[in-house]
Amino acid sequence: MDFQLTNTMLWLILAVAFGIIEAVTLGIATIWFALGALVAWIFAAFDAPLIVQILAFLLSSGILLYFTRPIAQKFLKIGHTKTNADTLKGKTGIVIENIDNIQGTGQVNVGGQIWSAKTAYNEKIDEGTQIEILDIQGVKLVVQKINKGEELECQVL
Repeated sequence: MDFQLTNTMLWLILAVAFGIIEAVTLGIATIWFALGALVAWIFAAFDAPLIVQILAFLLSSGILLYFTRPIAQKFLKIGHTKTNADTLKGKTGIVIENIDNIQGTGQVNVGGQIWSAKTAYNEKIDEGTQIEILDIQGVKLVVQKINKGEELECQVL
């Protein structure tokens, strides 16, 4: 029995191979090429010349990659893993050790947890001051002092 690999089988094998790679990596990296191979497979099924099949694969893969990858990344949140620490942004806490960026000192209590802290604007913040968390850099919270007017507004709401 003589086995001959046809263009339709080749494109189908490539589509499956790209699909398997996509399933293993979970990074939306090769799905575009799997879809491009399926487009080329359709051209091969209608006996289009090999150059047309290759162009169909390259063009459809490129177009899909260019136009749909950013959308897929946005909705699937590829490449960004949220942590519980991200939930701290915007929360308030109390300074329990004076914050001084130059001295490298400062701690805050946020929800019963003690965190190292630094200020966003190189200001010193005294112990007992209420702060708001702006960001997290490494293991330190980046904070700013809550002004008395803002503090009262927060308490009223």
